[in-house]
Amino acid sequence: MMLSGFFRLGVWQNFFRAWKSGYSGNLEGEGFTLGGVYVIGAGRQGVLLEHREREFGDKVSLPSVLEAAEKIEPQAS
Repeated sequence: MMLSGFFRLGVWQNFFRAWKSGYSGNLEGEGFTLGGVYVIGAGRQGVLLEHREREFGDKVSLPSVLEAAEKIEPQAS
């Protein structure tokens, strides 16, 4: 995203949402890497949930993570 990330409305909305909720992080690190969340099932279940950040501050839905985690079946040893 680099410089274009600073001109996106969604990035600024996410920044102000985090700031209002009291989030205080440091400004160390690269700062240009987007993150993601994966829920991976046991054995051959594979990926049950994939969320990739499209812009800075894009959050995954907690209920969808919990729903995917409940689908994980225990693997017989």
